[in-house]
Amino acid sequence: MASAPPSTSTFVAADGDGYELLMGRWSRQLAAPFIDFAGIEPGERVLDVGCGTGHLAFALAERTDPAAVHGVDLARAYVDHAQRHDRSGRIQFQVGDACALQFDARSFDRVLSLLVLHFVTEPKRAIAEMRRVAKPGGTVAATVWDVRGGFVANRLFFDTAAALDPAAAARRARNYTRPMTRPGELVEAWRDAGFERIESTTLMMRMDYASFADYWSPFDGKDGPQADYVATLGVAERQRLQDAVQAAYLDGEADGPRSYAALAWAVKGVAP
Repeated sequence: MASAPPSTSTFVAADGDGYELLMGRWSRQLAAPFIDFAGIEPGERVLDVGCGTGHLAFALAERTDPAAVHGVDLARAYVDHAQRHDRSGRIQFQVGDACALQFDARSFDRVLSLLVLHFVTEPKRAIAEMRRVAKPGGTVAATVWDVRGGFVANRLFFDTAAALDPAAAARRARNYTRPMTRPGELVEAWRDAGFERIESTTLMMRMDYASFADYWSPFDGKDGPQADYVATLGVAERQRLQDAVQAAYLDGEADGPRSYAALAWAVKGVAP
């Protein structure tokens, strides 16, 4: 029997509800400024590459009066979740690979990617695919976290874990050297792909947690790099980590709400 081809994603994806706790709720918030930056016009055909649980696609359907919205993601669990929660009836979700999009060339007026390219094993291949399916004159835009310098909630976990465990330090190094996350890297990739009229910006939002339990809850699941690391720990090591992260979250005050800034790099360009 032939073996399955290697995955083109480094993101650990298991459950739509788990992804919602970890990142879906923040994707929902980041979608609005990203759409404003991308500059969607009414009546356009739009593709959401790496749609996750669908929040960018939902926002596109609600805010921009598109002719069509398609969302593709490699994770079947996320596509199923998005389909169940689509209230618009205007979005077509399907399983798909960012590095091998199953659409004809020159099919879309806008091709967007929200918080995806830094988890793609061959991001330049995915960018080439995004250009291929964009119409001439169409806009291709992407945004990724500034994981090293502007992702406070994420650093709180990994910096604490790295101080306790060399294995966590190695994971932290991988996490903060992901492709497309360094200053200027997205712009350089857009230039290399041959886009015209390239623009870039930084998008900012805040991640608000009701309590430490709210902050920690995604790490008890199966989605994302934090949960993937926690799953490797024994009971004692896990409790030690949770206690240390809780101390960092509390930061000398009683448990309760916390708000952390989150920055994302964004780029857009026009397909020739």
